[in-house]
Amino acid sequence: MIFQLYERLIFPNPELAEPDGLLALGGDLTANRLLLAYQHGIFPWYSDDTPILWYSPHERFVLYPNELRISKSMRQVLRSDRFKVTVNQNFEAVINACSVVPREGQNGTWITNDMKHAYINLHRLGYAHSYEVWQNDELVGGLYGVHTGRVFCGESMFSKVSNASKIALIALVTKGLYELVDCQVYTEHLESMGAKFISRQAYLQELQANT
Repeated sequence: MIFQLYERLIFPNPELAEPDGLLALGGDLTANRLLLAYQHGIFPWYSDDTPILWYSPHERFVLYPNELRISKSMRQVLRSDRFKVTVNQNFEAVINACSVVPREGQNGTWITNDMKHAYINLHRLGYAHSYEVWQNDELVGGLYGVHTGRVFCGESMFSKVSNASKIALIALVTKGLYELVDCQVYTEHLESMGAKFISRQAYLQELQANT
């Protein structure tokens, strides 16, 4: 059953989500609603031609920091000092880059203008963060996401040169701030770095334990 959201700040039980994870539609992207969503394992994912859609997948693709795998070749890249990593230095540039980077199997972007404004607002409030990767003073990669307690919910990443997004993720995971990184979408390169699927129930338990 898909629930319709109105002005009241409330979400249905995530266990009631459809098989594809779709739980509800409607509502808004105010900071209070977004934070409530993340605290309950729910996130928005939609496009300009649909209403706001809220998802709570039955499985979550996550990375535990102590299970991070860094390949030998990646360690060599990290030691090369070819890249510089900063945190929260240019959130808007990162989210803009994520919105335009081509995605295999996708037409267009789910990072709509309304989504950009909403997450930029969360950033200004201190809840959304960006990791920027620079090469020769050019922004070549990065990621952004939302923290709820000691869980970081990754939203998107981009890379203009090889390995840039991996460097951003490694910087995030090794900073020591989080017990869990929610990667949301499966990719082979994230799996190669140690990400794995856990059940929604296990994910919600992690949220409860670390919020």
